[in-house]
Amino acid sequence: MNKVAIVAVAALALGAAACNKNADTNTANETAVENTASTDVNVATNDVTANADAALNAAGNAVENAGNAVDNAAAAVENK
Repeated sequence: MNKVAIVAVAALALGAAACNKNADTNTANETAVENTASTDVNVATNDVTANADAALNAAGNAVENAGNAVDNAAAAVENK
């Protein structure tokens, strides 16, 4: 009976040790996934910001070009 109890305790101890090892691995994997997700979100945010800046610059250039066209048209009318 003592031998059965000792074997049972040893098996439980090994099982507990294995669970703790997996817990550490799972925690490391979860941290890696969270870091990757955070990096993906940061990249997406940077892309959106860069695209918005480019669109704003293009709109500003279009407004400036339209203003120049109006100035050129006015000058052409004056020169007639």
